[in-house]
Amino acid sequence: MGDEIPPPVDQLAAVSLTSDESSSSTVQKARFSDRIRIQSILVRPDGGAGLAGQKVRISGWVKTGREQGKGAFAFLEVNDGSCPANLQVMVDSSVSDLSKLIATGTCVTVDGVLKLPPEGKGTKQKIELSVVEVVDVGTVDPGKYPIPKTKLTLERLREFLHLRARTNSISAIARIRHALAMATHTFFDEEGFLYVQTPIITTSDCEGAGEMFQVTTLISTTEKLERELIENPPPTEADVEAARVVVKERGGAVAELKAAKASKEAIAASVAELNDAKTHLARTEERSRLKPGLPKVDGKIDYSQDFFGRQAFLTVSGQLQVETYACGLSDVYTFGPTFRAENSHTSRHLAEFWMVEPELAFADLEDDMNCAEAYVKYMCKWLLEKRYDDMELMAKNFDKGCIDRLKLVASTPFGRLTYTEAIKILEEAVAKGKKFDNDVEWGIDLASEHERYLTEVVFQKPLIVYNYPKGIKAFYMRLNDDGKTVAAMDVLVPKVGELIGGSQREERIDVIMERLEEIGLPVEPYEWYLDLRRYGTAKHSGFGLGFERMVLFATGMDNIRDVIPFPRYPGRADL
Repeated sequence: MGDEIPPPVDQLAAVSLTSDESSSSTVQKARFSDRIRIQSILVRPDGGAGLAGQKVRISGWVKTGREQGKGAFAFLEVNDGSCPANLQVMVDSSVSDLSKLIATGTCVTVDGVLKLPPEGKGTKQKIELSVVEVVDVGTVDPGKYPIPKTKLTLERLREFLHLRARTNSISAIARIRHALAMATHTFFDEEGFLYVQTPIITTSDCEGAGEMFQVTTLISTTEKLERELIENPPPTEADVEAARVVVKERGGAVAELKAAKASKEAIAASVAELNDAKTHLARTEERSRLKPGLPKVDGKIDYSQDFFGRQAFLTVSGQLQVETYACGLSDVYTFGPTFRAENSHTSRHLAEFWMVEPELAFADLEDDMNCAEAYVKYMCKWLLEKRYDDMELMAKNFDKGCIDRLKLVASTPFGRLTYTEAIKILEEAVAKGKKFDNDVEWGIDLASEHERYLTEVVFQKPLIVYNYPKGIKAFYMRLNDDGKTVAAMDVLVPKVGELIGGSQREERIDVIMERLEEIGLPVEPYEWYLDLRRYGTAKHSGFGLGFERMVLFATGMDNIRDVIPFPRYPGRADL
């Protein structure tokens, strides 16, 4: 093939990367660009060797660059984000000024010919690119670029959210996160679920915890008013009285003209002046009532003057809203951002995070558990099939056991036990000398250390714990016949503990109203939710998966702030 003239870049055929490409001599071209993705060159059974002789255009960022042969040529390791592997690029000094290309972070677009590297060179790559032309360069000042070749801590990288996607670890996490999102939509689509977009702004508190971000325009409106009152002070009572006098005078003038049987034109002109005076009085009285500060009624903030005419918040869950569609369309799910105003600085908490929340109509707790188990297994298998190279990078750099953990969850039936049984196992462990930071007794909400002990030590596989005490669960969970527990379930997995929380929903209106009263929640905000029980009530169940927790579980990362593109937590909302 060495003597053949390679086809131009725009004529390279696109081929599937899922088939055996060892004998294929074409690469996959980006559909909306004239470049070739590095993934389509390197992620092949032959490592790209079968593409030798092909002329391609690639674009990406220089990971490392070095001049050799006393400046005669340079080697660049280029990555475009399509895969964890870098493409080795060789540039001759006769082609370009090498000093502009070798700095880490430099963006390059180059045309070249793929060639087999010389034997005995020691490189792991099966192919490299010999540059014919440097098409474009985005230069970098190496003295100021904050992402050097040397490894930065993940905590330090959070100071550069706008640049950290260029690092190996964060780019791999981004691709894994994307794969999990695609697996989510594919799984539910294949199972016949409809994707419903639930509101981000809500007037109801799903969890009843009260830790919600408030959405309001009252503060900005008040600040604007206060600035306006400083620049243009409100009328005094004397100003109002003066305006009243003018109205009275204008009224008297109209009366006099009418009594004197003046012309219609004169009377009309005088009436117009009277109307102007009345308008001015109304505006003066209105402005005189303006006061700095938030509007209040009976000492409380008057939310009727707010944007939505009532208090509104950022949602903590789309569950309640998606239930309305489950009670009309059967199986549905929502996947979107949720918010919690919890002033926590732990490695497991974010103020903004994503939730996957399916709702199954005509389904009980058993159906709910079956769906949750199938969904988690599906995601694990998807990652192993689609992003094994990225998982290898995570195993190498962060968690040696992450791939084995995915394989375990994907292939092992989940264990199932009641909350009461779980507590008994934990109490027996304590009796034998096991020490937990949190006490163990029936009625507690299982702590992460309890969950991980059960799944990692006792059963050594994923677990589903169900039938929790009603006192630690939400009002909407179905009350069991014992009157003490609810049909709730949590899916526990190694590394993170609770991954999914779900329940069969309470479909009996009398029971759910008793639960609202018992918990102390007002009925009025939930009247629409109660209507689902009043009109054609149906058995239904659902669960919520914390998406970032799934990424934590898959990657083995320790801090949840590193598995979301733009983490929000107390004191930080960058970009």
